[in-house]
Amino acid sequence: MKLLMAIVRDDYAADVNYALSNEGFSSTRISTTGGFWRRGNVTFIIGVEDDQVEQALGIIDANAGPEIEPKTAPETHPPHRATVFVLPTEAFARY
Repeated sequence: MKLLMAIVRDDYAADVNYALSNEGFSSTRISTTGGFWRRGNVTFIIGVEDDQVEQALGIIDANAGPEIEPKTAPETHPPHRATVFVLPTEAFARY
């Protein structure tokens, strides 16, 4: 089992949330800020089975906004549409 923590731009959070839900993934959405420009972000917390990690990552990648041209971003701040941490998880429970 894995815990995905996906940080996406606020502009595309609804698209990511909708796509994850349509594929049967449950997530917790937390509004966050950070990064160089202190832009609005959303952090999704998603619990998935090991064999679902690639599918969830693909959904996030496909819905986190358009590709960013490296030429349009400052050199000190490389472009990212999403940052995802994949963490091992021993167990989880719902009460």
